[in-house]
Amino acid sequence: MKGRVAVCLFLAIALLAACVTREDFPQEDVAANTARLYYQYLIDGKYDDFVAGMDRHVEHSQNDVRQLVENAKLYVQRQQNQHQGIKSVSIASSEVDTAQHTAMVFLIMEFADNNKEQILVPMVERDSLWLMR
Repeated sequence: MKGRVAVCLFLAIALLAACVTREDFPQEDVAANTARLYYQYLIDGKYDDFVAGMDRHVEHSQNDVRQLVENAKLYVQRQQNQHQGIKSVSIASSEVDTAQHTAMVFLIMEFADNNKEQILVPMVERDSLWLMR
């Protein structure tokens, strides 16, 4: 079921992209909002959707995917133990290399204990879809 939600989301993004030109949405904004969305999935406990946002252009076994999902769960548990959980994620900035189809997105994680942490999310564009590297 979660995989279907991710597929529907990707199809919706693809349809939106087909309706507008690339100039309508700066790629910095698209990459940054996509990275923020993936981390929102993590906060919401949608670990399968978070992992679906990873660049896995090399074939992974089902065991590899399960391990990535478990790692995402462990990360969230660790943040729960250290900071009482992740409260929100926002965009700090992003830089896109359109020639290489890559981006560096800086997100700010705000924790329940009022601490904040800036993280770097490297992104790669594959078939007009931004994925986490």
